[in-house]
Amino acid sequence: MRGLAVSDRWVEVPGGQVFARRWALAESHKAPIVLLHDSLGSVELWRGFPAALAQATGREVWAYDRLGFGRSSPRTKPPSLGFILEEAWLYFPAIAKGLELREYILFGHSVGGAMALCIAAYQPGRCRAVITEAAQAFVEERTLQGIRAAQQGFQDPTQFARLERWHGEKARWVLEAWTGVWLAPGFRGWTLEPCLKGVRCPVLALHGDRDEYGSLAFPKRIVEGVQGPARMELLPDCGHVPHREKEALVLGLVEDFLRNIR
Repeated sequence: MRGLAVSDRWVEVPGGQVFARRWALAESHKAPIVLLHDSLGSVELWRGFPAALAQATGREVWAYDRLGFGRSSPRTKPPSLGFILEEAWLYFPAIAKGLELREYILFGHSVGGAMALCIAAYQPGRCRAVITEAAQAFVEERTLQGIRAAQQGFQDPTQFARLERWHGEKARWVLEAWTGVWLAPGFRGWTLEPCLKGVRCPVLALHGDRDEYGSLAFPKRIVEGVQGPARMELLPDCGHVPHREKEALVLGLVEDFLRNIR
């Protein structure tokens, strides 16, 4: 896009290096937006959305590959059942420091949305707002059914090759990290409730009405559980990836939401 500067950076975090990318129109004094990807995601899998988001909001946009994903350093051990909180208190503070982000707005897709809310609870003085997209708030049977179906689908070498396109040799770890944690009996009791009580910044919860990984109970729990102003937007005829399926609608809702954020 015309006038859009794109640059890459590597950040040291516990256990390795994290890859990050920045999209910016010009120097802006507004809080930047940081994108947090889903369980199989990466910087590249956001595709054209970060650039479009920067254009629509006039804000700097950052996205990063979590450790073990995309271009970031590989991991060998499976993630712990507390991996969502770990992103909030262990990894993201190091990333924010490395990218010199004093304040920020978080946009999280799927589990990235859960992470965004936990970060907001841990960093109340720095997080100005949170946008969640198809975020889980607890473990729902629909979520588990969707994961089992995807797990079965990835047994097809052609489908698994698509995952390798984004994660290379880390693809197997990425898939097993997702399915292993979410399908673990010990994870069935996970809930966002403790973090929601600590979120006092404005929150926008986006959710598709055909999301195959979670019902409307998720965004309802989010907006009812946070302590600051919150609103839910149900996207019609939309599945689990609103920023791809309904990009123009998502951009419009985000732009409207951020217009009143200082």
